[in-house]
Amino acid sequence: MTQPRRLGTGIGWRPEIAEAVERMPGIDWVEAVAENLCPGQLPESLLRLRERGVTVVPHGVSLGLGGADRPEESRLTALAERAEALGSPLVTEHIAFVRAGGALTASPSLEAGHLLPVPRTRDALDVLCENVRIAQEALPVPLAVENIAALISWPGEEMTEGQFLYDLVDRTGVRLLIDVANLHTNHVNRAEDPSKALDELPVEAIAYVHVAGGFERDGVWHDSHAHPVPRQVLDILADLASRVTPPGVLLERDENFPDPGELERELGAIRVTLTKARARVVTPSGTPAGPHSGEAAAPASGTPGAAGSHAAEVAVATRQRLALGQAALLSALVAGTPVPEGFDRGRLGVQARALAAKRADVVAKVAAELPEILGDAYRPAFLAYAQGHPMSGGYRRDALDFAEYMLLAGRPDDAETRRRLRAWWLERSGPTPPSQRPTARLARATRRVLLRR
Repeated sequence: MTQPRRLGTGIGWRPEIAEAVERMPGIDWVEAVAENLCPGQLPESLLRLRERGVTVVPHGVSLGLGGADRPEESRLTALAERAEALGSPLVTEHIAFVRAGGALTASPSLEAGHLLPVPRTRDALDVLCENVRIAQEALPVPLAVENIAALISWPGEEMTEGQFLYDLVDRTGVRLLIDVANLHTNHVNRAEDPSKALDELPVEAIAYVHVAGGFERDGVWHDSHAHPVPRQVLDILADLASRVTPPGVLLERDENFPDPGELERELGAIRVTLTKARARVVTPSGTPAGPHSGEAAAPASGTPGAAGSHAAEVAVATRQRLALGQAALLSALVAGTPVPEGFDRGRLGVQARALAAKRADVVAKVAAELPEILGDAYRPAFLAYAQGHPMSGGYRRDALDFAEYMLLAGRPDDAETRRRLRAWWLERSGPTPPSQRPTARLARATRRVLLRR
């Protein structure tokens, strides 16, 4: 593993704050959600930043490296294209699963629309390591993977998060994106000590660090990325910076954007935290502790697949065991099936409601006409729909399915609103490739006839 590139201080680039980011002083780099970018039509704001020498890193959210299936070739190709189009020094993704079901479980495919935690078991680690190696081989630049926040814990876990990540790095040589806000979230929600996690982490493998805000409600911390960064998160950042000089630190904000001055003050607080942490830690020779100039040394294993016996292909049975567990959990969260044994029923309920709420919010963004057409009735109608209709495709497909569900049920009650919703659905549903199953072709044709009436 080569030494991670020095990045400096950055901020998550989002279209809503693009102009403000361009004007902010001291921004060394930005991170953009990979799935929101088109390589042939990059936003002008990102192109201007690139021309100024600002590094842009694509941050993936849909690869599902922690899932039981191998990473989809098309998703890896898309991530590679974005890295090349941006001239990025690395790409990042998450240690999470985002879909379950399908061929491995002979059950319907389900989409979470969210990053869900991987069980810290040997089976899950074996699958994750192989999936990471597949991704490393497909990507033109180094990969870094991020620890995630979670509301729930898997029963029967065999490792702590620090041990799990240490073995992952040791076996694959992958870099780490450490989110200190997620360490705080897991401290509140799963009673995991952030300091102990940092003790066990291979901090020398850190590519960069995320800092973000959230809020607490009824004893549960929600990693919202829509609130100010709290003192507790900055304290964890200080703890990390006292152990190693992170090559980069980035402020994340996804919603509820404040004025640019507030974002600049949060960036200032991050810089002050890093400076104080470095000044406090002094080695016997009188020089600051940690790698020189923010460059981290490589783990002992050095290269992907270094542990020879672990490089063997993961047995299908191992993937199937993980697949069954993930499918059972996701089905309980999005389809209302029984809670799998060993899980906290109350926490699963909180997570299920959070998933439905996020789903409603994202559909309202990708299909902004729906809340405009339905008005105040949109959100309760969508949440009722979500209870019995798991997402099986992306959010745009989900929007069309929701509109179809409403119309087939004869809703909304107001005839003019229903007419507008029908027109919207017909305009966007369009022709689709014919199914190989005659019954499916007939069902779709019947629905279109009914919805045209």
